[in-house]
Amino acid sequence: MTERAADGARIVMPILVGALFLVAWHMLVVSFDVPRYIVPSPLLVAQTLVEDWPLLAQSLWVTLKVTLSALVLAVTCGTAVAFLFVQSRWIEHSFFPYAVLLQVTPIVAIAPLVIIWVKDTETALILCASIVAIFPVISNTTLGLRSIDPGLADLFRMNRATRLQTLVRLRVPSALPYFFGGLRISSGLALIGAVVAEFVAGTGGSGAGLAYQILLAGLQVDIPRLFAALLLITVAGVLLFLAMVFLSKLALGRWHESELAKP
Repeated sequence: MTERAADGARIVMPILVGALFLVAWHMLVVSFDVPRYIVPSPLLVAQTLVEDWPLLAQSLWVTLKVTLSALVLAVTCGTAVAFLFVQSRWIEHSFFPYAVLLQVTPIVAIAPLVIIWVKDTETALILCASIVAIFPVISNTTLGLRSIDPGLADLFRMNRATRLQTLVRLRVPSALPYFFGGLRISSGLALIGAVVAEFVAGTGGSGAGLAYQILLAGLQVDIPRLFAALLLITVAGVLLFLAMVFLSKLALGRWHESELAKP
């Protein structure tokens, strides 16, 4: 199989599987006459998405704004912590367990406290989502900064490179593939954290995100709108992941073997 055919298959095959799934879903709902308040058909979900688009689009923007803000905060703080860890094993051993503690603590358990402590609801949501998204950035970037070629490290020492020169010219380029790997994970976690935090906060009105629309649709037994909101969250997550893949290819595509085209 040629490279162009392989690239085409990577695009066509997922679309084909998705189309078959939607067809099977629609046929099952129609064949068994499933009520719309239990499982709506894909056509009804699409119709609801078009009819309620102004409301859902506004809620989608609220959720995306929280997600992107949290991702920027997580990347900034996580990268800074990783640079701090790589300066000393003692610092890493002392503080890394607390980074793990943030990862394993359920966000639903601490989100109510954050929302109580922080007066501004949007800021509280961003903090909650950042807590969920920060660990992959810390762990992957720290691993990348430490995963350097020993021969190159010896070469830098022989040439009396300073700590800053070694960091900028050796450790950072070596860490970039790991960093972007963590970024792909954190982008999805930031969206999950934003949605979970919105569920906990239960904010409504003009500042309501998609999580609130899901809660409201469930209370009103408006299942088509619930599915439409879920679809938007899913599409947003996929697009975020693809954006991180694009950034990775943009940064690594011309020099790193992980992104270079294979013969």
